[in-house]
Amino acid sequence: MFESIIAYFESINPVLAALYATLFTWFLTALGASFVFFFKNMNRVVLDGMLGFTGGVMIAASFWSLLAPAIEMSHGEGFVKVIPAAVGFALGALFIFGLDKLLPHLHINFKETEGVKSPWQRTTLLVLAITLHNIPEGLAVGVLFGGVAAGIPEASIAGAVTLAIGIGIQNFPEGIAVSMPLRRMGMSRWKSFMYGQSSALVEPIAGVLGAVAVIFFIPILPYALAFAAGAMIFVVVEEVIPETQQDKNTDIATLGLIGGFIVMMTLDVALG
Repeated sequence: MFESIIAYFESINPVLAALYATLFTWFLTALGASFVFFFKNMNRVVLDGMLGFTGGVMIAASFWSLLAPAIEMSHGEGFVKVIPAAVGFALGALFIFGLDKLLPHLHINFKETEGVKSPWQRTTLLVLAITLHNIPEGLAVGVLFGGVAAGIPEASIAGAVTLAIGIGIQNFPEGIAVSMPLRRMGMSRWKSFMYGQSSALVEPIAGVLGAVAVIFFIPILPYALAFAAGAMIFVVVEEVIPETQQDKNTDIATLGLIGGFIVMMTLDVALG
């Protein structure tokens, strides 16, 4: 089945492929958000375990799918070879850092508001927080497809599709993590679902923009891959991991992170 999927993606335009792949990652977010139609509450232990899993997938994807290829395709030896990855990684982290300080948003625990002061409702601020998380994920998938279109040997359709699968898997609990707190606040099931799924709508946009940018500016590919990795690691360390430490489920969250890392590493090595 995986071979058939790869064959299909190889037969279409890479930018269109990036759009389809990121629509898939959005769909799994929506699938997670749809749990509000069946449950009003989610056990905090389960939620922390799933968020830990999300962090593990993002960390593994940052190295195996983004940083390693970025270093491999860079020219030169020694310190020179790693410069594009180091610069891109730093810029990606600083990009999310800047958005984190400027964009008003609310953490899942509804206790910590960040960014500039805003009169927006707490539900809007929560969706903006998860949307902030999803920008580097869509960008990462799009950049890989853009590398394929540019003819970069280190970029492959299989690797891009594998990354999309991994991102999609970890988007599932993210959809739950947005919609369930909203439902618990008394919002209707339908509105909770709509807010939950809308947080990932930025992924297809970022995916297409990433693919197009790399196609027109081929030399930026190693920087772009590392940029997405730096952005994802910043999100994990600044948002995902601290969120899992709010209650007394740190061991569950840590095991979830290890499990997510193993799953993404296995997918990337076996399929990518």
